[in-house]
Amino acid sequence: MAYGGGRRLMGPLVVVNAVVCVILVGLSAWSLDKYIDGNQNHPYLGGNPSTIFLLVYALIAGVMCSCSLILGFAHLRLWTDLTLAVATTSAIFSSALTALAFGLVCKQIAMGGHRGQRLQTLEAFITISGLTQLLYLLLLHADTLF
Repeated sequence: MAYGGGRRLMGPLVVVNAVVCVILVGLSAWSLDKYIDGNQNHPYLGGNPSTIFLLVYALIAGVMCSCSLILGFAHLRLWTDLTLAVATTSAIFSSALTALAFGLVCKQIAMGGHRGQRLQTLEAFITISGLTQLLYLLLLHADTLF
């Protein structure tokens, strides 16, 4: 990749990741609200004993992802070593929380049971968020690696 390639590709990826994180927060907040209200048998929710943990960690991962992307936008604008360190640190924490939520997605699927459409959509967005955050981490250091 030519010098500066990471910066050119990171802009659209940050925007896509921001949209995914907003959807992730919205879906997990709605599902957690329904779950707390006792609507576990809601046709769009469903779930099994691991659902509550998935919803909590998905909400935390989505919020951390949003905070990380705010720092990513700042790094994209300024592009200095200091902003790189801050953006990388927050991206690593955000990726770790998303990986934890992805592990709970795997547990949720392995346990089986009725999983509603919104819960399946949330599982898909956690997976997409994990992949885009991994790509985001790689692009943060694309200019320094090559």
